[in-house]
Amino acid sequence: MTIPRSQTSFKASVEQVPFIDGRRPLSLKAGALALTLSTMWAGNPVANKAGLEDAGPLRLGYLRFILGAIVVLIYAILTKQSFRVNKYEWIPLVLLGILFTVQLAFMNIGQDFTTAGHAVIVMTTFPLWTGVFAHFFVPGDRLSRSRILGTLVAYSGVVAVFYKGFAESSFDFLLGDLLLLMSAVLLGARQVYISELGQGIPQHKLLMAQGVFGIFTFLIASLIFESQEGFVVTTPLVISLFYTGVLIAGLGFFGQSWLLIRYLPSRVTVISLSQPIFGVLFSWWILGESIGGELYIGAILVIFGSALAQRQGKLKVE
Repeated sequence: MTIPRSQTSFKASVEQVPFIDGRRPLSLKAGALALTLSTMWAGNPVANKAGLEDAGPLRLGYLRFILGAIVVLIYAILTKQSFRVNKYEWIPLVLLGILFTVQLAFMNIGQDFTTAGHAVIVMTTFPLWTGVFAHFFVPGDRLSRSRILGTLVAYSGVVAVFYKGFAESSFDFLLGDLLLLMSAVLLGARQVYISELGQGIPQHKLLMAQGVFGIFTFLIASLIFESQEGFVVTTPLVISLFYTGVLIAGLGFFGQSWLLIRYLPSRVTVISLSQPIFGVLFSWWILGESIGGELYIGAILVIFGSALAQRQGKLKVE
């Protein structure tokens, strides 16, 4: 079914993209994949922390994007995909790369000004923003009352897990929180933008556009701001890069974009609200950090809210 471009896209950048929309609510198997990816992403901060012992954050960033790009390149070669960029694809792909870079910049800078608890709570709002953008730009992905309620219930589970760290912090972290909020908004927009562009542009091109911009910006920033002396490749760094580069920036990005292209983006991203729950479990399992009863309350709220958000609500919010 062909959907008129004017009804569904960020008009300024994708109105010329051939558009065939086959997106639908999550199936059980797709939901299981989304949950698996959410679990993988929950381990990303732990792997990053291990890698930062031997490499600066900017160097670690471009190295992981190089590995992610290699994964996409291998897939494209094996499946005989073309990297020829058509005339109508240039502007959308460049805008996607810029959006990706700016969103990461806000996130990285914001994290330096605030606490870990604030960062988790603020960044995990991105499924809420995905739902808002999808309501206006994606046919059939309207905000019903049950979906709004379910998403808010699931998000309250995240707040329940991290409320102590949030409550004990002062308002001195306002700048960092605002930058992280901007990053979360842009991340929500990026999920919808990928979903939209994926209806007319091959998936591997979308991933490579983000990878190229990520590599270029992080490499330049690393050369300017980080010392290039004394860099040593260690076993923990290799393991960190394998996880954050191959599994997350490669397979994780690939799986997430595959879901966003085929299923309604707000239904896909609401599952991501489980990431902090798994993150706390990984910290307990790998780093030995203690967990409290708030984890169980948060997990119940996330599970219940996510299930409620997947319902086929009939009441629409206009």
